[in-house]
Amino acid sequence: MDFFPNEAQQELSALTRQIVTDRVTEDRLRTVEAGGDRFDPLLWAGLASAGILASGLPESLGGAGLGLLEQCAVLAELGRAVAPAPYLASIVLGAGAVARFGTPGQQRRWAGPAGRGELVLAAALSEDDGDDPRDPGVHAERVAGRWVLTGVKTAVLGGVRADLLLVPAATPQGTLVFVAGPADDGVTVQRQQVTDGYSAGRLVLDAVALADDRVLGGPGLGGPELDGPELGDGPAAGAEITDWLVARGTVGLCALQLGVVERALELTAEYTRTRVQFGRAIGSFQAVSQRLADAYIDCEAVRLTMWQAAWRLSAGLPADTAIATAKFWAADAGHRIAHTAVHVHGGMGVDTSYPLHRYFVAAKHNEFALGGATAQLRRIGAALARAD
Repeated sequence: MDFFPNEAQQELSALTRQIVTDRVTEDRLRTVEAGGDRFDPLLWAGLASAGILASGLPESLGGAGLGLLEQCAVLAELGRAVAPAPYLASIVLGAGAVARFGTPGQQRRWAGPAGRGELVLAAALSEDDGDDPRDPGVHAERVAGRWVLTGVKTAVLGGVRADLLLVPAATPQGTLVFVAGPADDGVTVQRQQVTDGYSAGRLVLDAVALADDRVLGGPGLGGPELDGPELGDGPAAGAEITDWLVARGTVGLCALQLGVVERALELTAEYTRTRVQFGRAIGSFQAVSQRLADAYIDCEAVRLTMWQAAWRLSAGLPADTAIATAKFWAADAGHRIAHTAVHVHGGMGVDTSYPLHRYFVAAKHNEFALGGATAQLRRIGAALARAD
């Protein structure tokens, strides 16, 4: 593995940092936070006009044909600024899946506009009835030539602002991924307040009737295709799409977490150089410097494991163990770094008017979204046991 970012990653990272530095100001963040949905339309428009949103899409859809590694570089920068932009939900997952699996008509209808910032997409991968996002909490059946969906998905990242959502659903033929939105009859998106104080979406589907063109990739059941050849293996493709979404959603969260904890550690190091106690900067005390050293090691572990997982995934290599390892470090080390930052800051660390507070709650949100460390260690242990 080449650990040095390529030219495209460096350029995207620098451009994203420039845009968020200019637009994600303290005053602007307070205005956005008052809305509660974690979405800044001005920032989103800036990312779109700079070509950042479309960069990971094919050139045929107005993109630059870049991949997951470049998208992770953007996510890390957005994490550093705790930027209120649904890039992971709308671009990496939503537009990315449509561009990868959709018919040409679906790509033009949904992925292209998302890359231009005209549509916000999301993927409904969380649900009430289980811990595995690949086990659909929504069921679909065929009624009078249409698909009728019923079920609930909870804590949908970017769901409140989404114009359309990708919804995996269990059918008698297997899993299919449907495209539904708040404008469809029977679709309700309710606000749920999550750890960082912002809103996620609770998606309720009450007998939602969708036509075949709302099946991502085409009907897959021998029916007529609208804009291209028949998919042919729709149920199998539905499971493949869901696995694709879960894997990239996980790595994307790890990339966001890297940016969050990296900047939190920088803020903490800067604070220890200027905060004086007993006539000395507190960073000169051994206990403080040791905690920062441990946090630095943790941050580098998050960085290494995230890039390893992203690289294997983008290269088409087996990545399950690498993803589980990245999840473990992003959640477990992220927890330690966030708490170290707050403890070293003392009373300032729990002041909601001080910038560090945003990094703490963002790190906790990512930690909880990624899941418990024990589950990841069990997956890693099982994989190692099989390898032996």
